[in-house]
Amino acid sequence: MAKKVVATLQEGKKDGRAYSKVIKMVKSPKTGAYIFDERMVPNEAVKDFFKN
Repeated sequence: MAKKVVATLQEGKKDGRAYSKVIKMVKSPKTGAYIFDERMVPNEAVKDFFKN
């Protein structure tokens, strides 16, 4: 029965696949330590996120 439940969840909304979770390591100007910039961005904007 578990397989059937998983299959029905995938058939539902497909908007969730339009976004990706991206994580970029950025050096903090105050302390010099690295911090992580973590966001959910549309798949089309992933390259733009890493360019900036």
